[in-house]
Amino acid sequence: MPSPTAPADSRTTPAQDPSRPRVAIVTGGSRGIGRQTVSRLAADGFAVVVGYAGGAEPAEAAAKEITAAGGRAVAVQADVADEQAVAALFDRAESEFGGVDVVVHTAGRMLLGPIADLDLDELDALHRTNIRGTFVVARQAARTVRPGGTIVTFSTSQVGLAFPAYGAYIASKGAVEALTLVLARELRGRDVTVNAVAPGPTATDMFLDGKDEETVARLAAMPPLERLGTPADIAEVVAFLASPAGHWLNGQVVRANGGII
Repeated sequence: MPSPTAPADSRTTPAQDPSRPRVAIVTGGSRGIGRQTVSRLAADGFAVVVGYAGGAEPAEAAAKEITAAGGRAVAVQADVADEQAVAALFDRAESEFGGVDVVVHTAGRMLLGPIADLDLDELDALHRTNIRGTFVVARQAARTVRPGGTIVTFSTSQVGLAFPAYGAYIASKGAVEALTLVLARELRGRDVTVNAVAPGPTATDMFLDGKDEETVARLAAMPPLERLGTPADIAEVVAFLASPAGHWLNGQVVRANGGII
């Protein structure tokens, strides 16, 4: 009796053909997790578009570091909540490098305060970036990313932890998670994965801002690994999702937090 035909390697996709260079857009790519993700994807051979909202100098420095090492990168300013600016960001990726294979949306804002006292104008500004911004970037990515590609959004492990004072931020990231799971299903048949990464306490400027040493130490002790995460820890998760090895993960929220439950 003839043996069954072996299935094709599901990790091999047209966009992952080494003869065609892969291209990544990283929003919020000038600092923190986004900055580390830019470097990590460039190390994997991606041409990288470093998206940033303000402060061109660190974004340009990130791009120059990559090109100095022999890679390909360009820094592009875009307000992620502005659909025209985001469309121009994607157009630049296509004109510079020929297409888009991976979109990593790390851009976001954090606002802390009790729900009872929160200024609603500040809430609107937060949600403009975190909810509308994610929607605008995800919409453009859904229209643009090539087969074999990946879309990665960013949530937070606070969605499950529900710390006091994080209500507005958690609400915005809960919306991001819902959007991500829906988009993964809407892209059926496209061979494009969509996942969210939800870091726990991670040593970024945004996380550390306004926290005293006692608070930081308490948060660092929460994971069983007993330390804060680093931007490099999170960038490794993103790199896995963007790689052929991670292409079977789809429609998931990856809580990259060292084991906090």
